[in-house]
Amino acid sequence: MPTPPRQPVAGVLLAAGRSTRMGRPKQLEPLAGRPLVRHAAQALADGGHDALLCVIPPGTVGDGIRAALTGLPFTFVVNPDPARGLGSSFRAAVTALPGGLDGGLAAVNFALADMPLLGGAQHTALITAFHESGAPVVLARYAEPGVEPVRAPPHLFRADLLRAMQDTPDTDHGPRDLIRAHAAQAVTLTFPARLLLDVDTPDALAQAEALLAGHQNF
Repeated sequence: MPTPPRQPVAGVLLAAGRSTRMGRPKQLEPLAGRPLVRHAAQALADGGHDALLCVIPPGTVGDGIRAALTGLPFTFVVNPDPARGLGSSFRAAVTALPGGLDGGLAAVNFALADMPLLGGAQHTALITAFHESGAPVVLARYAEPGVEPVRAPPHLFRADLLRAMQDTPDTDHGPRDLIRAHAAQAVTLTFPARLLLDVDTPDALAQAEALLAGHQNF
C-alpha cells in the first residue's frame, strides 16, 4: 500500500523586532560576514519546510531584510506596527500563510531572527517529532548538565491551533497561553544550551561573532 503524502509544514521567521536593546536594527548587523537575519533564515531554509514566510517591519529596515534574504525562498509579510509586541508578528504571519488557515498546512514552525546559532538540523528535528507524534505543539528547550533548562523558540504549532493564535495578545511573549493550554500533550526536544544565544545587545553580537569564528559545530 503506498505511503500517503506528508502534509506540508511551513516555517515562519519573525524578524520585525524593534531592536531597542541593540540601539540599531539588529536584523541587519553584520555577523560572520552576513547580516544577522540571514543566519536564522538560512537555518529555516535548510530545515525541510515546505513553505517559508518572513515577517518584517515597514520602511527601510524591512527593505533591508528583503535584500539580506535574496536567493532564499521566502515570502514576506509586513507587520505594520511592530511596537505592539511579538504577538502582533504571530498574528501577521498567521493571516498571511500560504493558502490561508485552510490551505492544507499540517503545522507551522516559528523561529526568531536573532538566534543565529541554530541550524537546519534543529528545525528538521522539530518537524520530524511532529510527524511522528502528531502533537499539537512541539517545543524546544536548551540545557546543559547541572543547569535548569530554558524553553525558547523555535516552537511548532499544529494547524488546528492557528485560529486561536489570532487572539495572541500584544505582548513580547507570543502565544504563551496557547502553549500553556496544550502543555500536557506537547512534545519537547532538548538542544545544547550553547545554541540558545539571542542577539539583543552589542555584547551578545560580539559573543556570537566569537563563537562562530571559533568554528564550533553549530
